[in-house]
Amino acid sequence: MTPVVGLTGGIASGKSTVSRIWRGLGVTIVDADQLAREVVAPDSDGLMAVVKQFGPQVLTSDGSMDRKAVGALVFGDSEAREALNGIIHPRVAALAQERLSEATGAFAVYDVPLLVETEGYKTVDRTVVVAIDEAIQVARAMERDGLDEDAIKARIATQAPLYSKLGVADLVIWNNGTLAELETAARETYEKLVRIYR
Repeated sequence: MTPVVGLTGGIASGKSTVSRIWRGLGVTIVDADQLAREVVAPDSDGLMAVVKQFGPQVLTSDGSMDRKAVGALVFGDSEAREALNGIIHPRVAALAQERLSEATGAFAVYDVPLLVETEGYKTVDRTVVVAIDEAIQVARAMERDGLDEDAIKARIATQAPLYSKLGVADLVIWNNGTLAELETAARETYEKLVRIYR
């Protein structure tokens, strides 16, 4: 089976940009966020399980999941969040396994925001963390999402702290600089991984 590299990073860290650069270099990218949307698609058993758990108010008029409604139910309620994760995470993991098993190339990438929180790093061959200083992260997230500083800091607080991500990282891509610098770092890390798995 093709080796799997776990890619993770906090909100507005630049993880998605690294993922996009690597996809452009021909790497198979399996995106956990994309899978999380697939497993609760209209008429899926995942969506049925969410409705059973939280009630029909989590559906929009066209039968898809109302993400804002679900977000409002689970934000700040750890029991509700655990229930939601218990529905979504196993389905995402199974679908990811299926997609990764079809990958070719020197390595494939499993792009997971919560790789550390869910201990997914234990299931991959190498872990790459896209890291950023918190002050820069907050400023970029405010600009990107149009939220105030307190709202961004609250979101950051729901993720594992950077030091715990760095503690499990095999390779780190720092993103405190420009987009061009991030692109260079992403390409250098890609080349290191190709050398490891060639």
